[in-house]
Amino acid sequence: MPEHQNIEYKRSWHDDYLKWIVGFANSQGGTIYIGKDDNGNVVNVPDYKKLLEDLPNKIRDILGIMVEVNHHEEDGKHYLEIVTPPYAVPISLRGVYYTRSGSTKQELKGNALIEFLLRKTGKTWDDVTEPSASINDIDTNAVDNFIKAAAKSGRLPELEGLELPELLEKLRLIEDGKLKRAAIVLFGKDPGRFFPNMVVKIGRFGATDDDLRFQETAEGNLVQLLNDVPDTLNKKFFVKPVDFEGLQRVEKGEYPVAALREMLLNALVHRDYMGSMVQIRMYDDHFSIWNEGFLPQGLTLEALKRQHPSRPRNPLIADVCFKGGYIDAWGRGTIKIINSCKDAGLPEPEMKEQDGGMLVILFKDSLNEDQLQKKGLNERQVKAVLYVKEKGSITNTQYQKLTGIAKATATRDLTQLVEDFKLLEKSGITGVGTSYILKGS
Repeated sequence: MPEHQNIEYKRSWHDDYLKWIVGFANSQGGTIYIGKDDNGNVVNVPDYKKLLEDLPNKIRDILGIMVEVNHHEEDGKHYLEIVTPPYAVPISLRGVYYTRSGSTKQELKGNALIEFLLRKTGKTWDDVTEPSASINDIDTNAVDNFIKAAAKSGRLPELEGLELPELLEKLRLIEDGKLKRAAIVLFGKDPGRFFPNMVVKIGRFGATDDDLRFQETAEGNLVQLLNDVPDTLNKKFFVKPVDFEGLQRVEKGEYPVAALREMLLNALVHRDYMGSMVQIRMYDDHFSIWNEGFLPQGLTLEALKRQHPSRPRNPLIADVCFKGGYIDAWGRGTIKIINSCKDAGLPEPEMKEQDGGMLVILFKDSLNEDQLQKKGLNERQVKAVLYVKEKGSITNTQYQKLTGIAKATATRDLTQLVEDFKLLEKSGITGVGTSYILKGS
């Protein structure tokens, strides 16, 4: 069995491995096997008797937790099993905190550490009150827009006639008369005064990242950004305006509306608000959104491609957005992004953790050089498809001249593009008159 979220193999014991035990205790628990190689094969631990006696006491004295240390034997070789349960309180090694992400140990620092400590005490960042904020810091226009959206969604009835404090109380955005951070993020008049990175930066790039053509920024509360960002994209970045309300509409040459909307919602609702601003980048052939904050613990990139539980980083913000009809609460956002691209005949979007956050990339065209190479086409075949894309068709003779190959190789390449890759199809009279066009054109 390979190493994973709950399994770690070590050939021998070293006190540095206390960090791994802390990581398991702060995550979902796990087991370290002492006396196994990286593949899980037993390599023997000669001093197993001493370790069997010393380790439980050492772990208790240094970390303040209890673990289970078991001895096992296989083919005359000895190894130890250290079973660490998950702990509800934060555990540290000499004041340093670690957690488990996939099969790796991570030291928690900065915002990630704050978020971890809050979660261990039953709080999340958005559930904390902001002492310097008052009801006068709430934008009533944003609240009114939310009420209209909530009425349309039917998820939050009986809002009519409520005074502002009563509404915020109903949404659990006030505690002991103090506004919570979620209230400021959602409805603040000037949320940037409290959280400077309440900004979405949008840039239009050329062929490379250093070729910035122009840029815009949108600032304000979340409800305002949900209106202003699409408006800015439509006016200055998209070739054709996109109706963000019409989720199923797809503009030719642009991007699926559902994917764009879900990407924006995910970035705003699930971001780390103590981190950097949301960044949107548009290129000739792809479009990306990045937001600060890794995936929640226990959720993997592969899980985003299938049905998975909703684990919002900011539960209060997510709950209000759900009641406003902006999002659902079933963890389907990423699936919508993938399916809408598939329905539009576009490549599967790329989702990855990068630079301390989540990056989602949409590709405008499945027939560009990068995407064709990913499909497995050789260099000659890529040239052929790009040629057909530009000229409309290609013949065997033209392909030979384009690539400098013999007729037999050209025939084999073109046949593969038709039968295996299913990118081209034959047109015209069989023989010399045969040309190849894009499939379905």
